[in-house]
Amino acid sequence: MSQMRAKTAVVLGAQWGDEGKGKIVDVLSGRFSVVARYAGGHNAGHTVIIGGKKFILQLVPCGVLRPDCRAVIGNGVVLDPMAFLQEIDRLKTLGVDVAGQLFISDRAHVILPYHRMIELAAENAPGRMKIGTTSRGIGPAYEDKMKRSGLRVVDLLNPAILRTHIQNACHEKNTIAQALFGTDPLDPNKMYEEYARAAERIAPFIADTSTMLNNALRDGQSIMFEGAQGTMLDIDHGTYPFVTSSSATAGGAVIGTGVGPTKIGTVIGVTKAYVTRVGEGPFPTEILGPSCEILRARGQEYGAVTGRPRRCGWLDLPLLRYSSQINGTEWLVVTKLDVLDALKEIPVCTAYRLNGKQTDSIPADVRGQDSVQPVLTAMPGWGESTENVRTFDQLPKAARDYLKFLESESGAKIGMISTGPDREQSILMPEFAACLDAMSPDHAAL
Repeated sequence: MSQMRAKTAVVLGAQWGDEGKGKIVDVLSGRFSVVARYAGGHNAGHTVIIGGKKFILQLVPCGVLRPDCRAVIGNGVVLDPMAFLQEIDRLKTLGVDVAGQLFISDRAHVILPYHRMIELAAENAPGRMKIGTTSRGIGPAYEDKMKRSGLRVVDLLNPAILRTHIQNACHEKNTIAQALFGTDPLDPNKMYEEYARAAERIAPFIADTSTMLNNALRDGQSIMFEGAQGTMLDIDHGTYPFVTSSSATAGGAVIGTGVGPTKIGTVIGVTKAYVTRVGEGPFPTEILGPSCEILRARGQEYGAVTGRPRRCGWLDLPLLRYSSQINGTEWLVVTKLDVLDALKEIPVCTAYRLNGKQTDSIPADVRGQDSVQPVLTAMPGWGESTENVRTFDQLPKAARDYLKFLESESGAKIGMISTGPDREQSILMPEFAACLDAMSPDHAAL
């Protein structure tokens, strides 16, 4: 017996993050009742440009920019209360009031100042391998979660639990930080006062979001699950140990929101027309010199949260095939095609060479990843602007050929192409639009 496709979609990064998911989630959110973030913390920056106005979102899902769309921060996210309050205050100054529209899972874990203290000290300690973290306490908060000593959002509502937890945690973390790194201790009493006040402001947003999401599906509403970072930064499937601390792949949507796996309708992977990564770690197709500077300048390749310059590389098809495999990606959204407009020739990695043999496999160990050499195929550039193009047929032939090659080699169908940073600078393929319409028939087309 055939089963009707669930009215849900997971939107995630198919590379190392920074693929432009913020714009894509914003564009597609007009077709969904709810947008739910399922992993990461305020280290993930999503930039959305609407009518030339820039919104940088870190914790808040992009759905809040649509007045009729609810936004959920799921249990898989780690929440920094101060960063959250700063973000909603900043949105309010831009004319976006999230009251009654934004909800936080009562089961999400909380980042506290000692998490940042530990991470910053560890990342800068002599002799320690640098991961290239943002030092915002994300990893240590997940560590506490996994060792069952974390503070959850629901605990913010109980002053006695909050005070006891902060006192005990500060005693432990201060001792560790002083012994290992010589760090000055944090004041638990001051911390409690600050976070008790923050809890009062956060309380109206706290909800049982798993029940909320499942009730929405039961009532025929549609949900988009918004990923953070990218597939190759996933804690299990990424280039370990140069990864994030959560499940950035499609499976994380189930774990990080409390919606069952049979409720996932489709998976949409977002990929740049080239590749970037931030921080340390293997990068087989990385380019240096003038070509990198061209991509970085044209693509404005600097972190939305940190401002760090991103490393740039050519499109990596083995990486995309791997990403499609572990996510079950059905659709690809290609962003920043216009960044390649100025190039006369565009190299594409079609395979790897490792120990003298050609392979498609990404080695599990870092030494193997570092030894990979890309097998590059040169494709002709198109030498004319693709910015603002609104239909596939209007693209230059060489650009269409580039996209068709990407599609044929990646294991997923191209559903959408971004030709500029604004919400309106998008090409939506008819088959993809029909898929979205079938999942959310009660929502108007874009």
